[in-house]
Amino acid sequence: QVQLVESGGGLVQPGGSLRLSCAASGSFFSINKLGWYRQAPGRQRELVATIARGGRVNYAESVKGRFTISRDNSENTWYLQMGSLKPGDTAVYFCYANLYSTNSYPRSSDYWGQGTQVTVSS
Repeated sequence: QVQLVESGGGLVQPGGSLRLSCAASGSFFSINKLGWYRQAPGRQRELVATIARGGRVNYAESVKGRFTISRDNSENTWYLQMGSLKPGDTAVYFCYANLYSTNSYPRSSDYWGQGTQVTVSS
Protein backbone atom coordinates (compact mmCIF):
# COMPACT_ATOMS: atom_id res chain seq x y z
CA GLN A 1 0.00 0.00 0.00
CA VAL A 2 2.69 2.47 1.03
CA GLN A 3 6.08 2.23 -0.60
CA LEU A 4 9.27 4.21 -0.15
CA VAL A 5 11.83 4.24 -2.92
CA GLU A 6 15.24 5.79 -2.41
CA SER A 7 17.83 6.63 -5.00
CA GLY A 8 21.11 8.44 -5.43
CA GLY A 9 23.54 6.03 -3.85
CA GLY A 10 26.84 5.15 -5.40
CA LEU A 11 30.59 5.27 -5.12
CA VAL A 12 32.24 8.52 -4.11
CA GLN A 13 35.73 9.53 -3.06
CA PRO A 14 36.49 10.77 0.45
CA GLY A 15 35.61 14.44 0.75
CA GLY A 16 33.03 14.16 -1.96
CA SER A 17 29.31 14.77 -1.90
CA LEU A 18 26.24 12.76 -2.67
CA ARG A 19 22.53 13.47 -2.58
CA LEU A 20 20.01 10.80 -1.70
CA SER A 21 16.32 11.11 -2.37
CA CYS A 22 13.28 9.19 -1.24
CA ALA A 23 9.79 9.22 -2.69
CA ALA A 24 6.73 7.90 -0.91
CA SER A 25 3.78 6.55 -2.83
CA GLY A 26 0.54 4.83 -2.02
CA SER A 27 -2.31 5.57 0.28
CA PHE A 28 -1.42 7.67 3.26
CA PHE A 29 -2.96 10.73 4.77
CA SER A 30 -0.12 12.80 6.13
CA ILE A 31 3.46 12.75 7.31
CA ASN A 32 4.52 12.67 10.91
CA LYS A 33 8.28 12.21 10.54
CA LEU A 34 10.74 11.50 7.75
CA GLY A 35 14.30 10.37 7.99
CA TRP A 36 17.34 8.45 6.97
CA TYR A 37 19.07 5.53 8.65
CA ARG A 38 22.11 3.54 7.67
CA GLN A 39 23.59 0.14 8.32
CA ALA A 40 27.20 -0.82 7.79
CA PRO A 41 28.30 -4.46 7.48
CA GLY A 42 28.30 -6.16 10.86
CA ARG A 43 26.73 -3.18 12.58
CA GLN A 44 23.26 -2.26 13.72
CA ARG A 45 21.10 0.16 11.84
CA GLU A 46 21.59 3.67 13.15
CA LEU A 47 19.82 6.96 12.82
CA VAL A 48 21.38 9.49 10.47
CA ALA A 49 18.83 12.29 10.38
CA THR A 50 15.14 12.93 10.84
CA ILE A 51 12.83 15.79 10.07
CA ALA A 52 9.48 16.15 11.76
CA ARG A 53 6.31 17.55 10.27
CA GLY A 54 6.94 20.86 11.99
CA GLY A 55 10.36 21.10 10.38
CA ARG A 56 12.52 20.23 13.35
CA VAL A 57 15.58 18.21 12.40
CA ASN A 58 17.71 15.78 14.33
CA TYR A 59 21.14 14.50 13.34
CA ALA A 60 23.48 11.85 14.55
CA GLU A 61 26.53 13.45 16.13
CA SER A 62 28.77 11.79 13.59
CA VAL A 63 27.16 13.62 10.67
CA LYS A 64 26.39 17.03 12.14
CA GLY A 65 27.78 19.79 10.00
CA ARG A 66 28.25 17.46 7.05
CA PHE A 67 24.79 16.12 6.20
CA THR A 68 21.56 18.00 5.63
CA ILE A 69 18.08 16.55 5.56
CA SER A 70 15.31 18.38 3.75
CA ARG A 71 11.83 17.75 2.45
CA ASP A 72 9.67 18.90 -0.41
CA ASN A 73 6.19 19.48 0.92
CA SER A 74 4.77 19.86 -2.58
CA GLU A 75 5.86 16.31 -3.30
CA ASN A 76 6.12 13.33 -1.00
CA THR A 77 9.86 13.46 -1.30
CA TRP A 78 12.75 14.05 1.04
CA TYR A 79 16.49 14.25 0.66
CA LEU A 80 19.79 13.70 2.36
CA GLN A 81 22.59 15.94 1.16
CA MET A 82 25.83 14.30 2.17
CA GLY A 83 29.06 16.27 2.13
CA SER A 84 32.63 15.82 3.32
CA LEU A 85 32.09 12.11 3.05
CA LYS A 86 34.35 9.76 4.94
CA PRO A 87 35.03 6.05 4.53
CA GLY A 88 33.14 5.55 7.79
CA ASP A 89 30.00 6.76 6.04
CA THR A 90 30.00 3.65 3.88
CA ALA A 91 26.74 1.83 4.51
CA VAL A 92 23.39 0.92 3.10
CA TYR A 93 21.18 3.94 3.58
CA PHE A 94 17.48 3.48 4.22
CA CYS A 95 14.85 6.13 3.96
CA TYR A 96 12.23 6.11 6.64
CA ALA A 97 8.79 7.55 7.13
CA ASN A 98 6.34 7.61 9.97
CA LEU A 99 3.00 8.13 8.29
CA TYR A 100 -0.68 8.19 8.94
CA SER A 101 -2.32 5.64 6.68
CA THR A 102 -5.46 3.54 6.44
CA ASN A 103 -3.69 0.63 8.09
CA SER A 104 -2.95 2.45 11.30
CA TYR A 105 -5.13 5.52 11.53
CA PRO A 106 -5.51 7.25 13.93
CA ARG A 107 -2.07 5.94 14.86
CA SER A 108 0.99 6.53 12.73
CA SER A 109 3.23 3.71 11.57
CA ASP A 110 6.74 3.18 10.26
CA TYR A 111 7.74 2.48 6.68
CA TRP A 112 11.13 1.74 5.19
CA GLY A 113 12.75 1.93 1.82
CA GLN A 114 14.69 -0.92 0.27
CA GLY A 115 18.08 0.65 0.88
CA THR A 116 20.69 2.18 -1.36
CA GLN A 117 24.41 1.52 -1.13
CA VAL A 118 26.77 4.40 -0.42
CA THR A 119 30.44 3.57 -0.68
CA VAL A 120 33.11 6.12 0.20
CA SER A 121 36.48 4.96 -1.00
CA SER A 122 39.52 6.21 -2.83
